[in-house]
Amino acid sequence: MVTAMQRPSTEQVWTWLNEIPDPEIPAISLTDLGIIRDVAWHDDTLTVTVTPTYSGCPATSLINMEIETALRSHGIDKLDLKRQLSPAWTTDWMTEEGRQKLEAYGIAPPQPAGGPKACPRCQSDNLERLSQFGSTPCKAQWRCRDCLEPFDYFKCI
Repeated sequence: MVTAMQRPSTEQVWTWLNEIPDPEIPAISLTDLGIIRDVAWHDDTLTVTVTPTYSGCPATSLINMEIETALRSHGIDKLDLKRQLSPAWTTDWMTEEGRQKLEAYGIAPPQPAGGPKACPRCQSDNLERLSQFGSTPCKAQWRCRDCLEPFDYFKCI
């Protein structure tokens, strides 16, 4: 049990949360994705506010379980996971580091213009959209016309 004298700082909790990979895109963390909205102590209970990428996200339960498991492993026994749907998550909440990790993983990061700027593999801008639907609802399928490799594009939301 963590007492007020022993409890970790919110900065430490953010560091722990930054170590939890997204279950659908393990190259980025939950904090890189921007779905962790707030971390706060209320008396002796830690409250973590989570906004899923969309209200029907199938990974929500797994994400909550991973958060709970990680924080309990650090001695947090009083934990409140709060789901916040409004305001809705947006790709604007992703960190720059998360966008870079996506690209290094082979997924084109979201762009305000509605499509990838370049192939995440060869950096060519000679691209074509194959399908508005990708491996998950938040991605679309694109292909580079130069290297001929298909890739996911993380849609702007």
